[in-house]
Amino acid sequence: MASITDRMIRAAKLDVTLYEEVEADKGAMGQAMAVVVLSSVAAGVGSVGAAGIKGLVLGTIAALVGWFIWAFLTYFIGTRLLSEPQTKADYGELLRTIGFSSSPGVLRVLGIIPIVGSILNFICGIWMLVAMVIAVRQALDYKSTWRAIGVCLIGWIVQLIIFAIFFWLAGGFGASQG
Repeated sequence: MASITDRMIRAAKLDVTLYEEVEADKGAMGQAMAVVVLSSVAAGVGSVGAAGIKGLVLGTIAALVGWFIWAFLTYFIGTRLLSEPQTKADYGELLRTIGFSSSPGVLRVLGIIPIVGSILNFICGIWMLVAMVIAVRQALDYKSTWRAIGVCLIGWIVQLIIFAIFFWLAGGFGASQG
């Protein structure tokens, strides 16, 4: 089994073979989850001045929940709505590849540096998005990068709606209790 550090570096380098490797390695689920946690903790540390420790903990939990939802949406959209003839994937393959696409996010720990941190967070966000498109393309065995972009875009919109409804309901529930 390859080391998590090696895999994270290769994922951040957008190494297509890495995404194929973790897609096939059912034993890489723990590593993929660790990458998601490391990336979210790094983001939390990078913004701890603004979010505090509570924000760090809640952000990490939200990142894990978001990862599960995002992978499911990507699986469903990619295999049911936008599949290609050769598309063959399962939920675990998407969890693993998408988890590793969070690798560039560990650099968000540097968000703690004034001015540079904001720029770096933006760059990391774009970098992780590109990594995710590659992860989705490889996990779903797509020939078209545009199709992978479409799956990610549709999934992002659906996830945004789900989280908006959740926070609206949670806010509404909290207000009625006060």
